[in-house]
Amino acid sequence: MENKALAWKLIDESKADFCDLSDRVWGMPEICYTEYRSVAEHTAMLKQQGFRVTENVADIPTAVMAEAGKGGPVIAFLGEYDALPGLSQAAGVAHYSPLPGNGNGHGCGHNLLGSAAMLAATAMKNWLAESGLPGRVRYYGCPAEEGGAAKSFMARAGAFDGVDVAITWHPSAHHEVAKPLSLANTRMDFFFTGRSSHAAASPHLGRSALDGVELMNVGVQYLREHVPQDSRIHYAMLDSGGIAPNVVQAKAAVRYAIRARDVHAMFELNERVKRVAQGAAMMTETKVEISIMSAVSNLLGNRPLEEAMQRNLEALGPVPFDEADHAFAADIQATLTPEEIDNCYRKTGIKPASPKPLSDYIIPLDTHGEVMIGSTDVGDVSWVIPTVQAHIPTMAIGTPGHSWQLTAQGKMPAAHKGLAHVAKVMVGTAIDVLTDKVLLAQVKKAHYEQVRDTPYHCPIPTDVKPPVQPRPENL
Repeated sequence: MENKALAWKLIDESKADFCDLSDRVWGMPEICYTEYRSVAEHTAMLKQQGFRVTENVADIPTAVMAEAGKGGPVIAFLGEYDALPGLSQAAGVAHYSPLPGNGNGHGCGHNLLGSAAMLAATAMKNWLAESGLPGRVRYYGCPAEEGGAAKSFMARAGAFDGVDVAITWHPSAHHEVAKPLSLANTRMDFFFTGRSSHAAASPHLGRSALDGVELMNVGVQYLREHVPQDSRIHYAMLDSGGIAPNVVQAKAAVRYAIRARDVHAMFELNERVKRVAQGAAMMTETKVEISIMSAVSNLLGNRPLEEAMQRNLEALGPVPFDEADHAFAADIQATLTPEEIDNCYRKTGIKPASPKPLSDYIIPLDTHGEVMIGSTDVGDVSWVIPTVQAHIPTMAIGTPGHSWQLTAQGKMPAAHKGLAHVAKVMVGTAIDVLTDKVLLAQVKKAHYEQVRDTPYHCPIPTDVKPPVQPRPENL
């Protein structure tokens, strides 16, 4: 614990700078592959802290990697800073109050995620320098987690080669080691092409691309009955073919998100959805082109790493929230439904006798709640190297993910306290790995046993490149 006390002291001494970084990124709500201002802030901070910085990681202009130390095991901290569309919200306001501008917002707390991961990496760098122990620390600034699968592209490019362990976290309403559950996910676009004509005078000459899209949607609707229960299929219209009903639509497009329990089941489901699209094209005498936008693998757990993180979480205890933190969280809870708050407890499997607006307890490692699974590109990192994640509260219990309520809490003192607290959890776990050779061997053995018979295969086809967006002229 003496080793960790030094690292935790380093976090306390520098946390203000990283809270300020999270606030600046909060004001730069950039979405998939457009995070130029956010990565510039992270890169500047990394250089200021004395890291060796590598930009344009995996040919992604908004990805950055920084390293410090020498020799020994390599510990990576994974950060993010991308936002979501349509979730702009004034900070610290407990009612819907969107900001003027482009409408994007940090409705998943990634402004906090990246800043806390960099704070942990910086404390680890300074701890290595003061302790004189061999070891290297890396910080990965990863864009486009929200649907862009940047870590999948980075893993395919070998960006995580040489790393022994990856540590990360995600803002939450609870204190827990994240369960290694996620769905493999493909985002696939279907472009239908037909032939336009006058919808009244010569409808027989037209071949409607919109009909192709609609028949595909109907076919997938019937398919949903015949897929495994933990699969998910969602869609969004990209192009409905125009606004003139008297023109047979020559072009239309739809995007599908196809999720399954693991990459192998996802690949099978992808092919079934493709066949539905091809059938719709045959029925309408149109053509369909299919393009994969992104894909991520399911998460692999690592029990020795999870146990190490749990020990650090329990040693530190809950985040030290004060009465003002609880008061604002109560105001946020007043905007939620009882079902939303209850749903948050059901996911954890624990509901205290006297619940508070903010969590003041730690969930035991093997507690099982109601399984509700999303997707993350951290999954691809977990196939390449042993990976562990923490969940630390930065928001009121019941706050839905991807909501204005979550955005509203992203610059509050409670969020800053969670940011510093999770940095201590992560750096404590890293120190355990670096100083305990037996633990590191157990971690690597557990990972090897999972991938020995099914090694990592990136779910994104080799010919698909990251959908890099142009750098704004004013940067």
